[in-house]
Amino acid sequence: MNDGPVLGLRTEDGARLGALLWEFGPGWRMISSAVLGGGIGPREWVLNAQVVAGYSRMDPAEHLAALGPAASAGVGMMTAAKVERYTLAADGGVRALATVGLRVPTWAAAPEGAQDPEPAPLLGHRATVPGTINIIVAVPVPMTDAALVNAVMTVTEAKTQALAEVGFPGTGTASDAVCVAAPIGSATGEPGEPFGGPRSTWGARVARAVHSAVRQGADDWDAHR
Repeated sequence: MNDGPVLGLRTEDGARLGALLWEFGPGWRMISSAVLGGGIGPREWVLNAQVVAGYSRMDPAEHLAALGPAASAGVGMMTAAKVERYTLAADGGVRALATVGLRVPTWAAAPEGAQDPEPAPLLGHRATVPGTINIIVAVPVPMTDAALVNAVMTVTEAKTQALAEVGFPGTGTASDAVCVAAPIGSATGEPGEPFGGPRSTWGARVARAVHSAVRQGADDWDAHR
């Protein structure tokens, strides 16, 4: 795995947009909710690409694949938040990256038919930007499938804890995405860490790293909105 994400810029739809590429290389597998490379399986990179507000392409997976490395499989997620304002945090060998946009508060268990609030306008502009919180976590030890699923739960809980602390009126946004990466187990067939919950050794580290990254991002978003 390289030292961390690399920021690239491109011009698309008349806008200058950023993209964060975190290249892990061979020997990793990931669990993700992302539109490209979602599910559980071997992956070598994660792309977090900024797109314009009101993104309406019907081929997001193909779009992301075209922006990422062509020679290997990876995970691709999108956000309208400025990805250059990403935050990083680490705890006990776990690394967490977050890009935080908080313009559309969403409660997970909203009443049926309830409408989320309209995106708030950008300061001084008519345009609106949807909020999205994308989180990437790298764990340095192999994990079982169950532990990876548990780690996604832990990421979500830690995210929501950070949002509650800053007074965000929701559990997240409707377009949030997550990716957790862990090394593939050894050739001897070791199954990996069996637990990823917040009171397990590695789950606790995931929780603290994610909480710190999201809290930093939420504070930064509030300062720049």
